[in-house]
Amino acid sequence: MKQQSHITYETFPDWEALSPEERQLLQEALTAAGKAYAPYSGFAVGACVRLEDGTLVRGNNQENASYPQGLCAERVALFAASAIHPGKRITGIALVAPASPTPLSPCGGCRQVLLEYEQRQQSPIPVLMGSVNGPVLRVAQAADLLPFCFSKENLTADAPERQ
Repeated sequence: MKQQSHITYETFPDWEALSPEERQLLQEALTAAGKAYAPYSGFAVGACVRLEDGTLVRGNNQENASYPQGLCAERVALFAASAIHPGKRITGIALVAPASPTPLSPCGGCRQVLLEYEQRQQSPIPVLMGSVNGPVLRVAQAADLLPFCFSKENLTADAPERQ
């Protein structure tokens, strides 16, 4: 049986079409990108997480000569927010790569981490994907970015064995 999955998202022509809070989140992500450590790829990325109390936590990509050992901006921001402000709900995240002419989408690993935070707090995390001088995409929840996710339900000890 064939089935289809659809993603719902909004497109905005530029930052001015967004709310002041969303513009601030993108601006903080852009500021964070300016401090990225990306000497190998030269591709700086910034992210900013907003917490339920309005606190903003920035992150940027951190590369390493042992290439896969670096971290993406989204995960840096999410992990920092969780470590510094444990238990506070995340109400949004924005990401920007100044060198990208189109909105930047989280990689698969970041989508998985975003989804796990969303599931843990049992509330959606809207994701803004911005470009500096162009359009912005917004999804209402991280789950929209990863329809076939791996989750704690996959790890249940009582899963039946296949014979």
